[in-house]
Amino acid sequence: MVEDIELAEIKKLATFIKDEFSYDFTNYALSSFKRRIIRIMELYKFTNADQIIQKLTKEPEFSKTLLSEITVNVTEMFRDPSLWRVLRDQIFPNLFQMQNEVKIWHAGCSSGEEVFSMCVLLEENGWLDKVKIFATDIDHVIIKKAKEGKYLLKNTQEVNDKNYVRFEGKGKLSDYYKIDGQNVIMEQNLLRNVTFREHDLVKTGWFSKFDIILCRNVMIYFNQTLQNEVFKVFHTSLFNYGYLIIGSKETLVWCDIANKFITVNNEEKIYKRVRE
Repeated sequence: MVEDIELAEIKKLATFIKDEFSYDFTNYALSSFKRRIIRIMELYKFTNADQIIQKLTKEPEFSKTLLSEITVNVTEMFRDPSLWRVLRDQIFPNLFQMQNEVKIWHAGCSSGEEVFSMCVLLEENGWLDKVKIFATDIDHVIIKKAKEGKYLLKNTQEVNDKNYVRFEGKGKLSDYYKIDGQNVIMEQNLLRNVTFREHDLVKTGWFSKFDIILCRNVMIYFNQTLQNEVFKVFHTSLFNYGYLIIGSKETLVWCDIANKFITVNNEEKIYKRVRE
C-alpha cells in the first residue's frame, strides 16, 4: 500500500500531464490531487510518480484512464433534496414568469445523476420542453456514462430513491427507470433537450449564456487561484439575474467577482448575478 508521495513528484507529474496532454491539474487542490494519484499508484502497482510518467510516455492512451481516475466524483440523484425543492418551488417559477425558455448548464456533470434529477424535476412540472440543458465534463468516458443513464440498482435503491422521496416528487423515481439485472437504466426520453459535450473548465472558458449554472462539489478539488478563474467564467456565462448554484461546502464570497452576485439562499448556496 502506498502511504505517501513527495510534493516534488506530484508537481513533476502534474507538469508532465499539462505539457504532454494539455490537462492542467497544477491548480487542483493539492490534498485531493495527491489522494487521487496515490489511489492510481495502488490500482496499477506503481511505486513512484516516475513510473506513471514512463507508462504515459510508452502508452499515451493511458492518459484517458488517468484523467478518469483523477476527476472521478462521487455523486447521487437529488443530492441535498432541499435544494431541488427550492429550484422547483422558487427559482423556476420566478424564471418562467419572465421568459418562455430557460437555459441551464451543468458544469462538471460527472456520471449524469444531477442531470437526470433536473430532467425529472422539469418533466414532473411540465417545464422540460421549455428548457435547453448543456451538460459538460472534462472526461469523455464519464460523459458517455452520463448519456447511458445506467446506474447500480443497489445505489439507486439505497440513496437515489430515498433522496427523491425527501425531494417530495410527484410519483416514484422508479417511474423513470427500468431495472436491468444489477443496474437501472434511466428513461432516455428525459434527455430530449440535453446536449452533452466535453469541456474543460480550466482551459476552455465560457461558450454560451445561461439562466442557471450548476457546478456543485467541483470547486472543492481546485485551489483558490483556480476557483477564482472559474467563478469569473461563470459570471461571464450567466445572463444578468441568472443563478449560480454551487456545493454545500463551497462559497464565492471571497472571490474577485463576489460583489457582482447577491446571495439568494445561503444554505443551498444559490447566488444571483446582478452586475456586469
